[in-house]
Amino acid sequence: MTVAAEPLAPVDPDAFRALLRRQAASVAVVTAAGVPPVGFTATSFTSVSLRPPLVSFCLDRASSSWPTVARAGHVAVHLLDADQRDVARTFATSGIDRFAAHPGWQAGPYGVPLLDGTLAWLLCRVTQRVLAGDHAVVLAEPVAGEPGDGSPLLYHMGRYAALHNASEEY
Repeated sequence: MTVAAEPLAPVDPDAFRALLRRQAASVAVVTAAGVPPVGFTATSFTSVSLRPPLVSFCLDRASSSWPTVARAGHVAVHLLDADQRDVARTFATSGIDRFAAHPGWQAGPYGVPLLDGTLAWLLCRVTQRVLAGDHAVVLAEPVAGEPGDGSPLLYHMGRYAALHNASEEY
């Protein structure tokens, strides 16, 4: 592939979205204590550092969850199991009481909602919020967590997907 020598124009938002749809991403639900509590589906969760342990996720600053997350000292990140597409859809739906629609949760430390039956969860202390375009990148230090069993729920090409033969080594 040859790249032109002249400066290129930025990729427009529609083309950017079309390009990134091709990247498979794990699906997580991030929750924070508030009145009412907040939770949202995220495909931007990733590990950042081992020393110290740090993770990150991104959140649109226009979302209804942002004001609570912007003030939260702690959040929980729940990695969804392949059979939790309904949970992902619930926490991705705007304008509903997501916790009433998903009754499988309880308040954990610091009042942070913890969802039942996930592949894993991490309770995290928020360490930094970095404004980046129309989103914020939230950096957080895991302070507690619990693994579950199963395979991860993925998001690819606008659809939820699961790994097949996830236990095989390559």
